[in-house]
Amino acid sequence: MKSMKIYPVILSGGSGTRLWPLSREHYPKQLLALVGEQTMLQQTISRLDNMPNIQAPLVVSNEEHRFLVAEQLRQLSKTPRAIILEPVGRNTAPALTLAAQALAISDPDAIMLVMPADHVIKNNNAFQLSVEHGARLADQGQMVTFGVVPTGPETGYGYIRKGAAIDRQTDANHGAAAFRVSEFVEKPDQQKAKQYIDSGEYLWNSGIFMMRVSVWLEELQQHRPDIAKVCANAYAQGKADADFYRVDKATFTNSPGDSIDYAVMEKTDRAAVIPLDAGWSDVGAWPALWEVSVRDSDGNVLQGDVMTHQTSNTLLIAQHRFVAAVGLQDVIIVETADAVLVAHKDKAQDVKAIVNRLKEAKRSEHISHRKVYRPWGCYEGIDAGERFQVKRITVNPGAALSLQMHHHRAEHWIVVTGTARVTRGEEVFLLTENQSTYIPIGTKHRLENPGAMPLEMIEVQSGGYLGEDDIVRFEDKYNRDSNQ
Repeated sequence: MKSMKIYPVILSGGSGTRLWPLSREHYPKQLLALVGEQTMLQQTISRLDNMPNIQAPLVVSNEEHRFLVAEQLRQLSKTPRAIILEPVGRNTAPALTLAAQALAISDPDAIMLVMPADHVIKNNNAFQLSVEHGARLADQGQMVTFGVVPTGPETGYGYIRKGAAIDRQTDANHGAAAFRVSEFVEKPDQQKAKQYIDSGEYLWNSGIFMMRVSVWLEELQQHRPDIAKVCANAYAQGKADADFYRVDKATFTNSPGDSIDYAVMEKTDRAAVIPLDAGWSDVGAWPALWEVSVRDSDGNVLQGDVMTHQTSNTLLIAQHRFVAAVGLQDVIIVETADAVLVAHKDKAQDVKAIVNRLKEAKRSEHISHRKVYRPWGCYEGIDAGERFQVKRITVNPGAALSLQMHHHRAEHWIVVTGTARVTRGEEVFLLTENQSTYIPIGTKHRLENPGAMPLEMIEVQSGGYLGEDDIVRFEDKYNRDSNQ
């Protein structure tokens, strides 16, 4: 392959509601290690390792997830070209356009490899061969998508109908053949899906794309000039913030929402599709995770402290306690610290209905787990009652909470391990193991870890209101709003 720069553009803005209760708004599926030791985001980036011409990735992320994304990249020793923050979700076309605007400044002829952050691909070698093929077509001005070779009449995916062959390179060095895109079609019913499979003309729509930066911007300007204009202005009016790039919120909020498919790919005459046979799954619901996971002799996927008897074809995940299943078949059981899901496989797509009901009831179980991650570390709820709650707090070495105060609660801090530097009003002092302090209501305070090991603490809050939005920040090294 001739020298051409390929920039991975990782779209990491989804919420994965069908994988509740593991996937939640503040910690969605792309940040979870669902298949293997790496998270899905980390797997997405790592599957390009050792490929020639691959540049540092651009990640387009929800603001709420920015520190988690940065930390997961750090764990891989990957320095991103950019982490671009979406102030609000506007679907994949605006997200891709922000990345294209970032690249257009320095390399408008660069090739973008656009990948959702929450897919599984089992055969990296086959995927890399297809990417090499796609890069050659993209370099010729084609807008390439990858159509997954279907394994059955799946109703949960959109389909792509192949048109005329445009490239018959099928040897091991050049990847699969390529075709014109005849049409994109919506998720079919079972009968229609079977017709698609029987015809041999259809592929699953993977949501993975390749094109030159300049080609995307030209086609978007032709087909969706409203999105093109708003995103260009929002990016131009944005600013760098530490490791992130913040687009202008007021401008970007006015962008119409649309997908890459609807905005451009279904309208352009440059669309090409390469068949992809690499063990792909979007892990869109619990049965899909069961399909791509290692199963025992009874067809069960078992994770955690679990035991089964006369149980088959079941997915059983236990995170915090022992779980037993007896006499079950085709069932999903997922246990977390604050929620348990039990569902039949055939109804697993309907988990989103529970999430919607949680939202309507203004409950928090769809938003965050009991353990909540922050850029300085994490906290976990241990107990709560009328006018009190107890948290376990972990502060990373060298990290610090904001200088803050609360209108409605007082706090008691007890150090379990490590060393704490405490600011309380005008005082600054150190606490070590088994020492404690008290922060009265309305007192400015800060907690820091000056040591080389994690600081573990117990915090007891008391007062008439204990919500996380009762925070007034005066200084914060992470530039967060009050509720983050």
